[in-house]
Amino acid sequence: MFRPFSNFQQWISILSSRNYSKIGVIGAPFDKGQRKEGAALGPSFLRQAGLVKHLEAIGCDVHDFGDVDYQPSQEDETVKNVRNMKNVIAFNEKLSQKVSKIINEGRMCLTLGGDHSIGVGTVHGHLKAQPETSLLWVDAHADINTPATSNSGNAHGMPLSFHIKELTEYQPELPGFQWHSPMISARNIAFIGLRDVEPYERLIIEKLGMCALSMEEVHGIGIKEAVKYALSRIDPRNTRHLHVSFDIDALDPLEAPSTGTPVRGGLTLREGTELLRSVHRTGRLSAVDIVEVNPLLGSANDLKITLDAARHLAAAAAGYYPGGWAPKGITDIPQS
Repeated sequence: MFRPFSNFQQWISILSSRNYSKIGVIGAPFDKGQRKEGAALGPSFLRQAGLVKHLEAIGCDVHDFGDVDYQPSQEDETVKNVRNMKNVIAFNEKLSQKVSKIINEGRMCLTLGGDHSIGVGTVHGHLKAQPETSLLWVDAHADINTPATSNSGNAHGMPLSFHIKELTEYQPELPGFQWHSPMISARNIAFIGLRDVEPYERLIIEKLGMCALSMEEVHGIGIKEAVKYALSRIDPRNTRHLHVSFDIDALDPLEAPSTGTPVRGGLTLREGTELLRSVHRTGRLSAVDIVEVNPLLGSANDLKITLDAARHLAAAAAGYYPGGWAPKGITDIPQS
């Protein structure tokens, strides 16, 4: 007998099946990678807004490892066009060690930023623990400047460049950075959500043949196809671990106004959560960063909207299905 919804029901069954995550949360309270104070408060505000409790409520096994313990030096300097270089390098060395530890314990590492310069430590720590990893950089900006191409000297616009093997010869030797080495190829990195890319960043992307999906492509093919295409480029055999570094400014400012470098025309919250759920469903998502939430920017309502958006993103990364789940282990409807 013909059943017009049989495939649909099978699809719903797959989506709503329980797949709870073991998650290790680490706070990265650091904002020296750019010039606006406040992003260092992100981890504490995200916890106060119930992000960790929400993950527990949806059934995740969560271990909160606290924050990276670091006191920034007040006397820092710009070295080779990297502002606050000593602080950026020293903080990220500690963060890298924490991320590696969490992943080696068999947990997905959820890092709460902090500005996006913490991507130096999160990606490095992941690659040390799982060298066969591909990276999705979800951001309005490419963050792939080298010190030589950066106009601002802000490290939050450079983290990706430090990881890419093909850019090794374009990087200066930075004091104290000996613990770090590039460990990922450009072919294993994809961008989603771009809409504010500097000319030299575009040159790097084109020279290295990187997968870079701007908001024009996302709107043209839809978020599901965009994620599917990006993953096919950076992990064609579906065998590599995955890391998503998600800058909250990838979302449209209407969805996440309390951030330092907002750009109109971004992802909706629905698109952002669908992106993370899609990656989670691969079964290979090992690390997620949520960065650039700045509690000092915008009104109280702006902050509430932004924190709520981050909470939804974290839940999606953990596999939360918005259609709901039946009680675990219960098959019968209670009688009155």
